[in-house]
Amino acid sequence: MNTRFKAWHLALALATCAPSIALAQVTTNPPPAVPNAPPVTIEHIKVHAPSIEGNLEGESADRDVLVVLPPSYAKAPKRRYPVVYALHGYSIGAEQWSKEIHLTDASAGAFAKGAKEMILVLPDSKTVHNGSMYSSSVTTGDFETFISRDLIAYVDGHYRTIANRASRGLAGHSMGGYGTARIGMRHADMFGAIYMMSPCCLSARTAAPADPQAAATLEALKSPAESASLPFMLRAQLAAAAAWSPNPKAPPLYLDLPTKNGVAQPEVLAKWAANAPLAFVDQYIGNLKRYSAIAIDVGDQDSLKVDAGKLHQILDDYGVANSFTIYSGTHTSNVATRVQEFVLPFFSQHLKSK
Repeated sequence: MNTRFKAWHLALALATCAPSIALAQVTTNPPPAVPNAPPVTIEHIKVHAPSIEGNLEGESADRDVLVVLPPSYAKAPKRRYPVVYALHGYSIGAEQWSKEIHLTDASAGAFAKGAKEMILVLPDSKTVHNGSMYSSSVTTGDFETFISRDLIAYVDGHYRTIANRASRGLAGHSMGGYGTARIGMRHADMFGAIYMMSPCCLSARTAAPADPQAAATLEALKSPAESASLPFMLRAQLAAAAAWSPNPKAPPLYLDLPTKNGVAQPEVLAKWAANAPLAFVDQYIGNLKRYSAIAIDVGDQDSLKVDAGKLHQILDDYGVANSFTIYSGTHTSNVATRVQEFVLPFFSQHLKSK
């Protein structure tokens, strides 16, 4: 299992014993080469998010966004395109994820191999604690609304999109897969098809006995910025707390931790459990049935395959059409190949291009 993901998974489980984690960029396999593929154009823009304004953590409401324009975009000024919003994982931003999925080659390769051209949008949702969880919180800001409303309004207003849900897709990997599940279930009025890649955090977690030293370290923080020097697992715990158990009356971090003085806090754990898609999926079956297609994939060497399989089974039990694939690979190793060979062709097939 990838060390970055292993630490994140352990943090969500509130495990007491974690190895020393050194953050490093992940090396991923490139997608199969497609010679002479016409190039795409990548624009780096800023998008203002009213939904993130005024958050207690000090996150910028002006978000970095990558926009991939297909090869024909500049040559066909009257043509409009479907759009896929693609969400990155925990501890990285959109720029780093673009490298992990080999964005330029994977998107150009998919189009050259026959996928219908579309616009791709990669918003940056990294926070002071390394990830927003694409959730709604007074502490981090409302990233759920940023993705499902603010960003869409900006892209439709500035690019030649086909501005309706049938031509709009949502995808994401790891934390982004969680975001796709969460936002996809709650905002089916905005998207026509969804693709969850190795989604994390699907199930509710229970607390293990807390490491008193680690708990004391978190409780002693004097500002969000101080968390930058913390071990990976502790930062991940803060990210989850900021997203799922915010507290406007608890400066300086404005969050409630799942343990206090080494004792589990049941009311906080209940809030975390309430944000688990496997806990709330039953409430959104009607929304999920609105999608033209739903896909889930995960590597055979990724422990997330268990929860991903549970989500697939629930959808099957309710008669919600979906595809579920376990492929050969780790949490990150073949993600670029999946984007080129499966994710973009999936949206090419299921999003309306006219």
